[in-house]
Amino acid sequence: MAAAQPTYPRDLWRRELGGTARRVAETLRLYGPRTRAELVTLSGLSRPTVSAVLTDLGGAGLVSERTGAAARPVGGRPASVVQLTRQAGIAVGADIGRRHVRVALADLGHAVLAEREARTDFDIDDRPFDALDLAVGLIDAALADIGATRTEVVGVGLGVPAPITRDWRIGSPPMLPGWADLLPAEELTARLDLPVRVDNDANLATLGEYVWGAGRGCTDLVYVKLATGIGAGIVLDGRLYRGTAGTAGELGHVTLDARGAVCRCGNRGCVELAVGGRALLAHARQSHPELHDLAGLIQYAQSGDPGCRRLIMDAGTQLGYALGNLVNLINPQRVLLGDELGAATDLLREPLQRGLAETALAAAADSVEVVQSALALRAAALGAVALALGIDTVPFATPV
Repeated sequence: MAAAQPTYPRDLWRRELGGTARRVAETLRLYGPRTRAELVTLSGLSRPTVSAVLTDLGGAGLVSERTGAAARPVGGRPASVVQLTRQAGIAVGADIGRRHVRVALADLGHAVLAEREARTDFDIDDRPFDALDLAVGLIDAALADIGATRTEVVGVGLGVPAPITRDWRIGSPPMLPGWADLLPAEELTARLDLPVRVDNDANLATLGEYVWGAGRGCTDLVYVKLATGIGAGIVLDGRLYRGTAGTAGELGHVTLDARGAVCRCGNRGCVELAVGGRALLAHARQSHPELHDLAGLIQYAQSGDPGCRRLIMDAGTQLGYALGNLVNLINPQRVLLGDELGAATDLLREPLQRGLAETALAAAADSVEVVQSALALRAAALGAVALALGIDTVPFATPV
């Protein structure tokens, strides 16, 4: 049986903080920069206790205070905002995709410190250990970029392109067969000697967009990862929704045509076969054999190539049909289109909304915003940082 992942990363506890100091520090790590009044509410401690703790943490160099925006829209005295410093530790995120590895570092005050990425000349499914070793090399290089070492790291988040179950295994082995017998978090822990938490890359991109991108302040949203495969991250009432087994959000394997072609997951007529990058490129190469990635396909479409435009717009319609069912079920406020094909949101939006209108209730379709991801290809790596910080363990709250 798989060993349980740490609920929280190893962090300020190692500094032997007292109970109230630990509570304030944990609140700042989870919720980011906050006013003193917000810390009182979120920590459940009294104002004098919070003030005393902040004095102690400030003396130890673990928190800093800065003047924020005006406390009220009409003006007034600017609120003072407290945040954890770099001295409190560093959180690391790693996103392993089919042909890339990206890493990001942030301090415990949610400030992004460094990012690195590398394209691979191999499919990570064929060489999982090489992909993990590459991630370790990028993490060490990013730490060196900011003059840090692994001793300052409080935890690591890891994203992989497959569903992850609640016992930390690959939830659908046919989707990533080369990793089927691996426990990704344990493999990376063995290489780094640091606590690692793992999740599906679409879930992590959702976390990244919530903390640093287009999902800020939105408590009911769907992030759609549009790349070689299709996935989704779902936030309901301020919480990342993983489902009973931990595999919620597999939008790419919703059936559009029960008599359609067989998908790599074993089912027929999946959304991924109509909208996924692999399928779109296969069609596009019939007239443009020189195309080797989705960026090229999008460039042709945005330049007016009729065939490529039609492929992307038809994909938007099919995606709208699939999302219509999801919108009926959970009635989100916002749908974010991200990753490689998210760059074509200007072409996808109108046909997607037409597909939504045909399959979703009018009130639900009219109330949902369809917007482009703000973080693009960076979202999952930054979301992995959020996972290391433990942000997924509390209800999302509007950042300051």
